[in-house]
Amino acid sequence: MTKNIAQKRKQFFPINDSFRDYLSAHRRYLELPLVYEDLLEYEDSFPLINEFGDDTLWQTLLFDQHRGKDLYEALKRIYVQLRSEGQESVLKNLYIDRVDLCTFGNTRPMRVRVVNQFNDNHDYFYIKKADASRVYGLELEELLSPNAINFLIWGDTLIEEHIIGVPGDQFIKEYLPRSDIHEVRLAKEFIKFNERSFVRLLGDMRAYNYVVEVTPDFEENQYRVRAIDFDQQCYEGKRTMYLPQYFKNNLPVVQLCTRLINKDTALQYQQEERALIKRRLNFTTNRIAHLRDCMCADQISSQEKTEQLKKELAEMHNDPRFLKCKTMGEITFLNLSVTLNLDQEQGFYP
Repeated sequence: MTKNIAQKRKQFFPINDSFRDYLSAHRRYLELPLVYEDLLEYEDSFPLINEFGDDTLWQTLLFDQHRGKDLYEALKRIYVQLRSEGQESVLKNLYIDRVDLCTFGNTRPMRVRVVNQFNDNHDYFYIKKADASRVYGLELEELLSPNAINFLIWGDTLIEEHIIGVPGDQFIKEYLPRSDIHEVRLAKEFIKFNERSFVRLLGDMRAYNYVVEVTPDFEENQYRVRAIDFDQQCYEGKRTMYLPQYFKNNLPVVQLCTRLINKDTALQYQQEERALIKRRLNFTTNRIAHLRDCMCADQISSQEKTEQLKKELAEMHNDPRFLKCKTMGEITFLNLSVTLNLDQEQGFYP
């Protein structure tokens, strides 16, 4: 990612009391032993260099010895809370290898590397400022996508698990040209990912904002594309921002889809994904209704962007109800209702 792109930071929206109540009701809001600002009290930092000698644009933080000991103990407890609901018996097995600060992200996230001292297996988790639009995105990912996602909130601090996979830009550069790629399966998954993103209005799915999971099957590999950045959940005004197919660095995959998948088959894959999302909605009716109430009443984008998106979607769907929407939450749930062809009595209209 270039620095000039990173400097176009989105507006930050705090979590309000209503959304905190929702997060508490569903065990996302739990007291933690430190907050994001505690990690800003570092003594020094140095660039994190990758195996090829390139600057990763992450800085490894150095803490005062006494302060660092307390912070690392707190970070271990957070990791145990995130992964195993606070089972402290495993704390003795863990140590914190390092804490890195991202210098280009919207929320300047921290990445914590946790290592099991008995087998050297490592894992990561992230500490960020809790932007409301991002947290709505995480919840919608949990409820509407095929992927479970684990995160916690305390105050204005967000804890996220690490999502494993090959970064999309790396996958396109290094894996796509390989002879063992099952091109049709990959094309099918990208079409479904494109549909998932648009239905719930998750924006900015450029190649570096998703990963590709590769799972060996008994005949060929299977693929799953997973979003890893949720900052742009129903935030932008342009409709095309919610369709990964329109981003330039996704072009090689788009060309693959165009070459291998005809229009009727692409429509079949879109309908398959919509059916799966609709099924997930039916399993989480009460929770999604609670989230809808919070989201529709919340301010998570500018008025200008809200006006632009509702006009573009009204034109696209040929549905004037979008013009009556007052918030991005209302637009999101109306878009869900229209694209999934939900009955009005299901309660997803604004």
